[in-house]
Amino acid sequence: MKALIIGAVMAFGLAASAVAAPPEVTAVPGAPTLGLAAYDLKTVGYVVEEHFLKGTAQSYRKVGEAGPDGKWQAEPADTAAYATRIVVVRPADPAKFNGTVAVEWLNVTSGLDLGPDWAYTHREMMRAGYAYVAVSVQKVGVEGGNSMGGPSVGALKKANPARYGALSHPGDAYAFDIFSQAGRVVRQGDVLRGLKPRRLLALGESQSAIFMTTYINAIDPMAKVYDGFYVHSRFGGAPGVDASRTPPQQAQTGVRFRTDARVPIMTVLAETDVASPGGWWLADQPDNPKLRVWQIPGAAHADTYMLQVSAVDSGLAPIEKLAPLWKPTKITISGVMAKPINAAPQHHYVAQAALAALETWVRTGKAPPKAPRIDLTPGKAGGAATLTLDANGNATGGIRTPWLEAPTAKLSGFGNSGGPFAGLLGSTEPYDAETLKRLYPGGKDEYLKAFDAALSRTIKAGFILEADRAEIRALAAALYPQG
Repeated sequence: MKALIIGAVMAFGLAASAVAAPPEVTAVPGAPTLGLAAYDLKTVGYVVEEHFLKGTAQSYRKVGEAGPDGKWQAEPADTAAYATRIVVVRPADPAKFNGTVAVEWLNVTSGLDLGPDWAYTHREMMRAGYAYVAVSVQKVGVEGGNSMGGPSVGALKKANPARYGALSHPGDAYAFDIFSQAGRVVRQGDVLRGLKPRRLLALGESQSAIFMTTYINAIDPMAKVYDGFYVHSRFGGAPGVDASRTPPQQAQTGVRFRTDARVPIMTVLAETDVASPGGWWLADQPDNPKLRVWQIPGAAHADTYMLQVSAVDSGLAPIEKLAPLWKPTKITISGVMAKPINAAPQHHYVAQAALAALETWVRTGKAPPKAPRIDLTPGKAGGAATLTLDANGNATGGIRTPWLEAPTAKLSGFGNSGGPFAGLLGSTEPYDAETLKRLYPGGKDEYLKAFDAALSRTIKAGFILEADRAEIRALAAALYPQG
């Protein structure tokens, strides 16, 4: 009996040490440094506020092996002081709050804080009444350092030292606990100005999704902060729990999600994410009672929507203003590409449907529909997988959207060059007049008939929201090639 009591006390002490004291929270007046929109969010009924979090974070070390099945174990290691920030975007009218908060692990691949999941899904968040919280989780976003594009020049302390000079990040080994602490702060509700959160969804895209894979597999069983995970555009790997020693570029490959996950996981993958060297194909696993995997053929890791449409897409902008921004272009903020980047609208519409499906899953227990996988042949020695293409040059399998079922271009998650991010931007190769005539002998009317039928099938299957039907149809009509 004595041994049992001692063992229980030791186990309790270990679990307790994994939960640090709540951080000090300070509201910071003025506009935060974070690219959310090119319009004033007040015009769509939302308020933006920033808070600093100051406290002590926990790092972790692995216990036992960290195998490809994702059933990892970790225990607390060191502690360090930190000071970071969160940005809260909430409905101005409390009556419009739906009770769900989307908490995004901000992406730092470009050397500064970015919210790609806000970019892809903000329309659904705002019309459904979510609150959104962006968290500066990783060191590069706060302090600077090397990033995919080279040395960081846009980190918070460099971009605005007067506002952010007091922030301090001890390293990415502490990022997992910082994310947990931020979630607990949101759950407590004060930073939401009286809104009472009933559900917290954790969001992460690209590098953030890779870190979130480790969070789900090793940290969430202890932390138990979030009610669901939205893992967007991850590849096949995941860093160890001591992320400062195993950064994403040195992550273990072929890491699946643990099959005994505590809460639902929705994973949304573009073609780039699935078939790249080191991509999801190395970690593919069947859906299970806590996992759904949606794959979007013909979609790129990043695309025209994220780079130039999202910032002006308030839900109020007319199609006449949005349509010109969708025209295929080689010109991007990271340079001039060899080919027009991926300009298919499908990625963000499917991403919105995935977020809505996860929210419903967490709120009601009704699981999202299962989706077929993209057709491919696995690569060798960690190389790229080979996609199966249809007669029009587009990938087969996966979620079939009208942009693939009634195509006007070859759409790919690959095939570009021209800068450090070119491999993520995909490509668009519009069909020539002869091909369009072969596909749609009746011209635009025949095209729209085929597009409408495909759109109805995709909505019925649950992979695009009915709320987006009219906008998608109008966009298709506006973008059909002329001449």
